[in-house]
Amino acid sequence: MKPIHRLLAVGLALAGSAAAAADAWPSKPITFVVPTAPAGSTDIMARLVGEPLQRALGQPIVVDNKPGASGNIGTEFVARAAPDGYTLLMQYSGYHVGNPSLYPNIKWSPTKDFVPVAMVMRAPHVVAVSGKLPVNSMKELIEYGKKKGGGLFYASSGNGSIQHIAGELLSRQSKQAMTHVPYKGSGPAINDLIAGNVDMFITTPPSVIGHFASGRIKALAYTGARRHPSMPNVPTSAEAGLPGYEVESWFAVFAPAKTPPEVVARLSTEIKKIVESEAFRKKVDEQGAFAIYMDSPTLGKFVDQELASWSKVIKSADIKPD
Repeated sequence: MKPIHRLLAVGLALAGSAAAAADAWPSKPITFVVPTAPAGSTDIMARLVGEPLQRALGQPIVVDNKPGASGNIGTEFVARAAPDGYTLLMQYSGYHVGNPSLYPNIKWSPTKDFVPVAMVMRAPHVVAVSGKLPVNSMKELIEYGKKKGGGLFYASSGNGSIQHIAGELLSRQSKQAMTHVPYKGSGPAINDLIAGNVDMFITTPPSVIGHFASGRIKALAYTGARRHPSMPNVPTSAEAGLPGYEVESWFAVFAPAKTPPEVVARLSTEIKKIVESEAFRKKVDEQGAFAIYMDSPTLGKFVDQELASWSKVIKSADIKPD
């Protein structure tokens, strides 16, 4: 066999083995990496999607929380994982499109190191305060903050998160200094909010809505254009006296770059069925958010738009990671 024929044969063999591997996928458990601590919205989404997805694929979905460094630890882990469809990222928009502008030296790229799989949820935020605070409206909160020694202390799931940005924007709009207290995820932040160690947490509803009925956390405003059916008594930011104060996060599934297109397509198709199912929509609605599906190409274009948008917000507000 001539050298060129031998090379061609080897190439065809490799292509055949790659196709066979894609056809056999999945043949073992799949890991959903969550770059935050348990109990936050990203973790909740991973589990809401993971449970029906493992039934559809016939393999266990293991949720692996890797919090720290404002989401960079877990995100970089997936960026460096084998592109075989067995390690996926349930990502929070604040990390994916905010971190590149906040941390110019991060070791991952949102576009070069990942292939978009599917969006699963979009969620305006809710201005949540500790039940220990003597306030019941945004007006009262702002007045309380101006009188309180040291001002308001607000939590976030990490430096540079959208929660951090939301706090800075509120500080500017209400014309008062506020102190940022970063955590390694929503779970620890919520615990301190309930305990009264921080005053406020501007976050997506899924992680806090379960505490509203008990009064341990109070919701003062919803940062969407209209009220959410699950929280009919919570006014929008505009209704609460903060016109133009709209903050929204989204959550989506990504895979390492060079993951086989057949695997990405299969994942996206199965996730579409889940997100558009009545059961999933009901669960997300109960969490105060919206089940929204985007396929891989649409999500890719959306990420590009979001990167440009949040870069502009971060620069104009002069937001720093610490």
